[in-house]
Amino acid sequence: MVSSKRIAALILMVVSGGVCHPVGAQIRHIRVRPPARNVIVPQSRPWAFAPTGREAIKITDIEARIDIVETVATTTIEMRLENTTNRRQEAELVVPVPDGAVVRGFAYDGPDGRITAQVLPRAEAKRIYESLVAKMRDPALVEFIGYNLIRSSVFPVEPRGKQRVRLTYEHLLEIDGARVDYVLPRTESLEYAAPWKVTATIKAKRPIATVYSPSHKLEIERRSNRKLVAKIATKAMKEPGPFRLSYLLEEQGVTASLLAYPDKSVGGGYFLLLGGLPPHQDDAEAPAIKREVTLVIDRSGSMRNEKIEQVKEAALQIIAGLQPGEAFNVILYNNTVQWFSERPVVKTAETEKAVQRYIEGVTATGGTNIHGALAAALGQSPTAGTLPLVLFLTDGLPTVGQTSEIAIRELVTKANPHNRRVFTFGVGFDVNAPLLERVASESRGRAQFVLPDEDVEAKVGKVFRRLTGPILADAELRLVDPDGGAALGRVRDILPEKLPDLFEGDRLVLLGQYIGTESITFRLKGNYRGKTRTFKFTFGFDKASRKNGFVPRLWASRKIADLIDAVRQMGANPSASTQDPKVKELIDEIVRLSTQFGILTEYTAFLAREGTDLADAREVLREAEGLLSRRAMGARTGKGAVNQSFNSIQQKAQTELNYQNFYYDEQLNPVVITNVQQINDKAYYRRRGQWIDSTLVDRQNQAKPSRVVDFGTREFFELAQRLARENRQGSIAMKGDVLLQIDGESILIKAPRRN
Repeated sequence: MVSSKRIAALILMVVSGGVCHPVGAQIRHIRVRPPARNVIVPQSRPWAFAPTGREAIKITDIEARIDIVETVATTTIEMRLENTTNRRQEAELVVPVPDGAVVRGFAYDGPDGRITAQVLPRAEAKRIYESLVAKMRDPALVEFIGYNLIRSSVFPVEPRGKQRVRLTYEHLLEIDGARVDYVLPRTESLEYAAPWKVTATIKAKRPIATVYSPSHKLEIERRSNRKLVAKIATKAMKEPGPFRLSYLLEEQGVTASLLAYPDKSVGGGYFLLLGGLPPHQDDAEAPAIKREVTLVIDRSGSMRNEKIEQVKEAALQIIAGLQPGEAFNVILYNNTVQWFSERPVVKTAETEKAVQRYIEGVTATGGTNIHGALAAALGQSPTAGTLPLVLFLTDGLPTVGQTSEIAIRELVTKANPHNRRVFTFGVGFDVNAPLLERVASESRGRAQFVLPDEDVEAKVGKVFRRLTGPILADAELRLVDPDGGAALGRVRDILPEKLPDLFEGDRLVLLGQYIGTESITFRLKGNYRGKTRTFKFTFGFDKASRKNGFVPRLWASRKIADLIDAVRQMGANPSASTQDPKVKELIDEIVRLSTQFGILTEYTAFLAREGTDLADAREVLREAEGLLSRRAMGARTGKGAVNQSFNSIQQKAQTELNYQNFYYDEQLNPVVITNVQQINDKAYYRRRGQWIDSTLVDRQNQAKPSRVVDFGTREFFELAQRLARENRQGSIAMKGDVLLQIDGESILIKAPRRN
């Protein structure tokens, strides 16, 4: 963390009528006043803390505006409060903030008065937290022990009244090479439901290569090369956890940075390699790679009427969207395979007019020769100097020609001489979902599924727009030693195994395990803007931190997805079984990782069930085998296969945490799990009102804690401070007893009893 001395001495601000006035250059000691009747910690929960336990003041919504200029962040948190009682309520605001924070403004919609907002350093903050915890008897307050505090003076909230409170503070951001990091502390509790609207505006002197949040899905609007706006996506506003944001300042070509988490159990730790591309350039000397797009259109009988018309319109829009000098072709298939041209043609006014006539006359009839159509698309002679893309669309199962799932799947690995990228589109539920998913992933493409009530034209068009401006293709990543030779045995389990092509606006998020603690050098080689280029990045692990708990969790999520996909693809063989030793080994690892990290899927959600005895390994594996056999291996088509592909695609490309273990069930209904809680790098399972550490949950009936710690005691606060040093204090901030393991010692935290 940045020292407070680097930004300013502690400043006490007095606000009168919404205007801030500094009243002291430095505060050596601030008298700790007793807490008010209601204590509002907006990052902790949607109700104020009260010693009686009665919830009187409600937080209806919160807006956070973050303005980052170079490496200084100004954060404004605006809260809307509601007094749900018929009595005037006393309240005060307590906000955890990073080191070096300075108050720049504090105001609320209340009567005029002399209002204070105090920045408390860690020592004072520690006393405040312990005082609040002792009086309020609420575990949720513990989560921000270890932070500095901003504490407001007491103010009244009128009966049944509403009030808006606005706090602004400023602090320096942490810098690591070309990466700048911002963190807004918030609870990781799944019970927190108040929506947070978070908007970050970033301005820099150098171009911004990319912005990334490992905690929340972002919507990004680039205003210029040196300014962009990032917002928490609407669907993620109620997602818990600290809001984390990192951005990379452009270097020469590809910019990269490393975030690491140390873990001796894997021989070193886990890493996340973040890569960004230069923002859009109109410079003719830095053009994007030209594209060659082949549209492969299913015109079988099941595509009649609206579907075929939507596909035809999508095809016309895609060809119209190609740039001069780019190439295209159209292949039609039903029982037979036909094409507009024997090989792709360069787009000109004449070729575009000719293909328009060709597409407009297409009708739907006959069967579905998927193998023949895919083979024709992959076997075309390539257009020199282009990135060859195939948009392959089908609404049914193969019925003509070679219909074997394995034979069709192997086309992209054995009969794709020009390395064409295949982007598959499954229309409706009568498709072989795992086949379309594997054809895409094996060729560096992506799979999409169009539900019966969705517009085919819109879905295909959206994917094509994402394929604008290819910048880096055919990328290969190697680890090298200082002399340029192979660095042996330094990393393993890198995901994704095959690097994707990067288009305009894309970023690279690579996850893996590292061995040892010495610096490592990555060498990235590929087709960069039409020319072969090599980029080198050297990273050390001196900044590896347990506070980066999102790194191993994201790695584990992707790893579980890859293991499930391997099991699912084995279902293409009718004789395959979960009793096959190779399959059983995969399932064992799926269950182990799911249990350890608390990352559950539709196949392992039963681990969170109250009645599941995780100490009974045989029964746990039996249930997992049954689900994976019936669903992953057995369901190849229908709604129950498409839902699995939705989940698989999302998890294999996951770049943000999934605290709620969200997934779609067999009927495509959204599911969330609340009996498993992810805290930084730890996972806890709820059993009979008690939270149990994932490292102990498989022996919960036999394991006896080495010691018992009562909530609110001196021993409890010492433990909280110890956990806070590794950002794990949330482990003892959950409701109910908590059984956890620290450095091999099992400790039972007894839940507070109300006074």
